Amino acid sequence: MKTTAVLLGALACASFASLSQAATLEASDCWIRAMPPNMLSSGYFKVSNSGDTPATLTNADAPAFGMTMMHKSETKGSTATMSHVETVDVPAHGTLQFAPKGYHLMLEQPSKPLQVGSTIPLSLSFADKTTLKVNCAVKSASTVGN
Repeated sequence: MKTTAVLLGALACASFASLSQAATLEASDCWIRAMPPNMLSSGYFKVSNSGDTPATLTNADAPAFGMTMMHKSETKGSTATMSHVETVDVPAHGTLQFAPKGYHLMLEQPSKPLQVGSTIPLSLSFADKTTLKVNCAVKSASTVGN
């Protein structure tokens, strides 16, 4: 009986720790570039962390697309590169910005054509099992920022 009480207490503490991490994270300013159906699209957003510990973004999922991947673009001199990233850290008391020419989502295989002015749901998953849900505005392909 005593072992069960200790185990339940530990589980309650773990659940509370996960809830408190979720309370420190907020996703905002999400938008997706409207592209023709046969072309790759890109997604951008901001995650703010008001907590005392960093949070690690491990996955992004947009059900409106068959594939969603996190990438980072970098320019060194006259050479621009883009690479896949598995995780990205959101610093404690800081912000992670997914924006053109930096971290971004690559969105492939849309289930239907994107309509400027519509919204698409996005889920962001973190290493501690926290999930944030945000709606992303679909914007013109010529959009350069929020």
